[in-house]
Amino acid sequence: MSDTHIKQSEHPTHTKLSFDDFKAIVIADYHIAVESRFVSLLGRKEVLTGKAKFGVFGDGKELAQIAMAKVFQLGDWRSGYYRDQTFMFAAGIVSVYQFFSQLYAHPDVEADPSSAGRQMNSHFATRMLTPDGNWVDQTLMKNAASDISTTGGQMPRLLGFGLASKMYRNNPELVDMGNFSNNGNEVAFGTVGNASTSEGVFFEAVNAAGVRQIPVVISIWDDGYGISVSNEVQTTKADISEVLKGFQRDEHGEGFEIFKVKGWDYPGLCETYETAARISREQHIPVLIHVTEMTQPQGHSSSGSHERYKSKERLAWEEEYDCNAKMRAWMIESSIADEDELVAIERAIKDRVRTEQRRAWADYNRTLKKEVDEAIGLLAKIRNETAQLLLNELKSLTEPSLKEVYSTVRRVFRLLRDVQTEEKSMLLSWYKQQQEINRDRYNSRLFTDTAESPRYVPAIPAEYRTDGKPVDGREVLNACFDANFARDARVVAFGEDVGKIGDVNQGFAGLQAKYGDHRIFDTGIREAAIIGQGMGLAMRGLRPIAEIQYLDYLVYGLTVLTDDLASLSYRTKGGQKAPLIIRTRGHRLEGIWHSGSPMSMILGSMRGIHVCVPRNMTQAAGMYNTLLRSDEPALIIECLNGYRLKERMPLNVGEFTVPLGHAEVVRAGRDVTVVSYGSTLRVVQEASAELENLGISIEIVDPQTLQPFDEKHLCAQSLSKTNKLLVVDEDVPGGASAFILQQILETQNGYYHLDGQPRTLTAAAHRPPYGSDGDYFSKPSADDVIEAVYAIMHEANPSKFPALFS
Repeated sequence: MSDTHIKQSEHPTHTKLSFDDFKAIVIADYHIAVESRFVSLLGRKEVLTGKAKFGVFGDGKELAQIAMAKVFQLGDWRSGYYRDQTFMFAAGIVSVYQFFSQLYAHPDVEADPSSAGRQMNSHFATRMLTPDGNWVDQTLMKNAASDISTTGGQMPRLLGFGLASKMYRNNPELVDMGNFSNNGNEVAFGTVGNASTSEGVFFEAVNAAGVRQIPVVISIWDDGYGISVSNEVQTTKADISEVLKGFQRDEHGEGFEIFKVKGWDYPGLCETYETAARISREQHIPVLIHVTEMTQPQGHSSSGSHERYKSKERLAWEEEYDCNAKMRAWMIESSIADEDELVAIERAIKDRVRTEQRRAWADYNRTLKKEVDEAIGLLAKIRNETAQLLLNELKSLTEPSLKEVYSTVRRVFRLLRDVQTEEKSMLLSWYKQQQEINRDRYNSRLFTDTAESPRYVPAIPAEYRTDGKPVDGREVLNACFDANFARDARVVAFGEDVGKIGDVNQGFAGLQAKYGDHRIFDTGIREAAIIGQGMGLAMRGLRPIAEIQYLDYLVYGLTVLTDDLASLSYRTKGGQKAPLIIRTRGHRLEGIWHSGSPMSMILGSMRGIHVCVPRNMTQAAGMYNTLLRSDEPALIIECLNGYRLKERMPLNVGEFTVPLGHAEVVRAGRDVTVVSYGSTLRVVQEASAELENLGISIEIVDPQTLQPFDEKHLCAQSLSKTNKLLVVDEDVPGGASAFILQQILETQNGYYHLDGQPRTLTAAAHRPPYGSDGDYFSKPSADDVIEAVYAIMHEANPSKFPALFS
């Protein structure tokens, strides 16, 4: 495979062009438009012939994206969606070869730098990290955040990309961050389809960008439909820029600059983007460009036909107003090129695209062929009639996939399960070696796993004065945050009520006055935007703490967490990272909306984000200290009813660390292992005294983090002593408790230590009603813990521990 690296060159700017220079620029742009269109047409054919599984393309959007690429400079950021192939070609970020390599799912980072074959085609990303996980110089490249398929999901993080420019320009403490910004001159470009502007995340992002005057340029590609649903159904007045007129800048200069331009008007598009980028770059004003009268010649994707829902009149209009056709006609009318010249250009481009497509397909198959040949060679040595039939089936396939290769090999192992031969041993050795290769191809980099991973942060114990007085837990947190803000100018914090009043539980009390409202600030009620903003800031080198006021409200930002942040490292195979800390509080309090503990939702949807569940504010502080010295995203859930409980103030409050994945035995015991975390851990501690009076000694284990979970298998070690297990938490039945059981019994092999049924004690299936009585009857109480433990002991020794309720 030849070198596929593309130089990201800057477009020259000219205040005055000769006609020849102008002609050269226009023809070069037409080259890109034709190239991109033929890529779309050929890509669809590759899907329909079975070479690829699915295709989504940017045909009909070519000219606007070329205009955007003209003003996209080194250091700028794109947060877009899966129609932007022309922009990526025009900006020099992605090649035709790389496009087709992704279409074929080539699992190689050189062939597909965006995702190493992990994403559908047209989901682009630049590699922001060196192979060992360090940041590259973002000011020397054109930056594209990894695309996601969720409609509108690219909008929240756009806020952070733009806000970072504002912070780098206005905060002199960040002057040494030259690898991330050139005095805040970078613009964040967002692209979104017209139908996706109906999403709540779009309005959250637009509103937030207007409030803070963030330097973003948002392009709306409007082809009149969202798959088969027309604008008349999608949008009030069927026109999003009409809806957004209230965001237009007023005489005070606040709000958006809004432009409307037709997608087939090449000169108008170029002029609009030049003006928009200049305003945003120089004045840090948000800009919205509504590009109308676009087309989608091949429909939404390779999965359907737009002839099913578009009228003949509409299809005829789309053919007439196809942007490439309009540009071609304009070039001829303007004497920029004649018919013969354009035909020659088009023919040459088609030939080149086909050459690159074939090269991508050949390289992809060359990668597979090596393994196919190796597998066939080893299988041929096995003397078994049925195995040879399976081999012949594999050999009969024209272009077998890895799935077909390894499925055949595994069937042979099942067939020869009671046979031991040298030939089988050779096949098994090869298979195990290849499994490691395939794990790297398809299962690696859920986390960045760099030298800055939290696992490598040294464990530093908290130190205390012997005569130190207890303080409120919130004061420990406040001191921790204070120390970290003083230590590292990159640390910022924001959320609802975080700034002026220092959050509802006073963790940031007084810190805005000390460090400024550019580092600690309030936001509106917009959870998705808060998390997305934090993600964008983290990707631009800052160390944000994004606060979601209550754990119950995390669900409003869940799409950003699960679709974008959690999968970022995985879907780029370690090419991008976002060390964002999400701070929230939950578990016990009062009422349906402020006492949630939806841990199973979090565990099921946020793999790729560390989940920290500290039992008190000191442990929380140690986790913040760890995470602020590492480079992976995490959620920290503080105990809502713990801020005013007394704790000792560590002398090294900004330095001590709590390692992630390290459980702790908080009470030694001999009879039953009780595993719990967060607020219920204190309930278990409360119950332990009465259990002791009943002659029962429990060992309490606090996992401290649920992702990762007890990596040293402390729970199983405890279980080997007690042989009895109770898991206590306040999620729903079968929620996080089921996950903890799976980890202890299966991953840690704790099942072999049991001499009785493992038990769980959880909250009720419904949300907790308001009031102390509602809490008592719906969440685990000390009484519940005592009786659950006692029941385990009664089962083991009924004569010593007679039934309580008989």
